[in-house]
Amino acid sequence: MLNHLFGLMVQPRRQWQQIAGLSEKGLNRQIPYVIVLALLPALAWYFGTTEIGWSIGSSGQVRTLTSQSALSLVAVFYITMILAVVAIGFFIHWMARTYGAKTHPMKGMVIAGFTATPIFIAGVAGLYPVLWLDILLATLAVAYAVYLLYVGIPIVLNVSEERGFLFASAIVTVCLVMAVVVMVATVLFWSYVAAPVFQH
Repeated sequence: MLNHLFGLMVQPRRQWQQIAGLSEKGLNRQIPYVIVLALLPALAWYFGTTEIGWSIGSSGQVRTLTSQSALSLVAVFYITMILAVVAIGFFIHWMARTYGAKTHPMKGMVIAGFTATPIFIAGVAGLYPVLWLDILLATLAVAYAVYLLYVGIPIVLNVSEERGFLFASAIVTVCLVMAVVVMVATVLFWSYVAAPVFQH
C-alpha cells in the first residue's frame, strides 16, 4: 500500500503502469487501500476539531467540538469519502465501453481510489484546522488528483491518449456534480440531522 502511495505521488506514470499490470485478483486486493487511507483525514479532523479547534468569525475566538458531535460528523465524513470513491469507480466502469475500454467494476474502483490519494493525504491538514491553509492544500490536492486521473485513465484502461483525455474529462464532470451534491447534503445534514455542537 505504501509503495502505491509513494509511487503515485512521485512517479505516477510508472505506478499506473504497475497497477495496469495487476490481475483481477490483484486489483481486488487493493480494496483496503481506500478504506485505510480514508481514515487519515477522518482521524485528523476528529483530533483537530476536538483538541485544537476552529477560530470562529472575526473575534478570533477558538472553539472546539464536543467529542460526541465530532465523532458523528467524522463518521459521516468517512462514509461519504468511501461512497464517493465507489460511485466514481462505478461511473468509470459504466462509461468505459463508450470509450472502447474493456474493464470490470473493480478496475473502476481502483482507479477512483488511487486517484483520490492526494486528497486523502491533504486531509491530514485537519490536525491543525486553519481555514486558509486547508483551502490551499485542498486546492493543490484536487489539482494533482485530476492530473493523476488524466495520466491513469489511458494507461490502466488501455485507450489512446485522445480517448483517455475525453474519458477523464467526463469523469471530472461527474466529480464536480457529486461535489455539489455532497455540499448540499452537508448543509441539509447540519441543519436537520446533526448540527455541530461546540464545547462551552
